[in-house]
Amino acid sequence: MVALAFIISVIALVLAIVAFRRTGGMTDLKEEVDSLGSVTNTLRDRTANTLEKMEKAVRKTDKDEKTEDKGSETDGDEQER
Repeated sequence: MVALAFIISVIALVLAIVAFRRTGGMTDLKEEVDSLGSVTNTLRDRTANTLEKMEKAVRKTDKDEKTEDKGSETDGDEQER
């Protein structure tokens, strides 16, 4: 019984290797990895640019809020006097 299971597993392994080679094998995988690398670099650059723009917008908003807070603090002091 063990011998039959071993023979079936060897046949399955051979069929898997044949199917892998027919679909392109390692050369196709290398091409896919290379193309994904360039896409990843492009997306990384776009993400960095977008985050930089968001940071500038947030910092600008923070500066605006700080100046408004300072103005409202002096208004409150003047009303108490």
